[in-house]
Amino acid sequence: MPPKIVLIGPPGCGKSTVGRALSHDLQLSFSDTDSLIEEREKSSISDIFTEQGEGYFRAIEEEVVAKALEMESGVLSLGGGAILSQVTQELLRKSGSEIVFLDVSITGAAPRIGFNRDRPLLIDNPRARWVALMAARRHIYESLATHTVNTDDKSSNETVEAVRKGLSQ
Repeated sequence: MPPKIVLIGPPGCGKSTVGRALSHDLQLSFSDTDSLIEEREKSSISDIFTEQGEGYFRAIEEEVVAKALEMESGVLSLGGGAILSQVTQELLRKSGSEIVFLDVSITGAAPRIGFNRDRPLLIDNPRARWVALMAARRHIYESLATHTVNTDDKSSNETVEAVRKGLSQ
């Protein structure tokens, strides 16, 4: 059974926090593909990027997302760049899941992620890198989403409520 709800969006939009809260609220299981990758590789995402490179990470991510879409149920949070894979995009479109794009501005994302060293794609001028990532990815997030929730100025509980209101009944 595929996930009922898949959360996509950039770093700092609240996918993990909202995913956990939403799954609790709806009494569904919760999975996060970044956590699944770390468990599989027995290494942090940051270390995988540093030691193996982005290409290696993206290949592992594609496999983990495909398996999660097939095997997991409930709420699934994807890493921000998972949607870059054409294979993942097609799997998401065919999954039958609600795909929620948690949108956020740089102003909303900055205090949540602090642009720290644990975000490998945001090293060296993290604000500019985040803006560039979002500009490159926004159209993909929007094309995949069954609906969008802006998380700026919302608590995780307010975001969960907005997501719930947008879900198909």
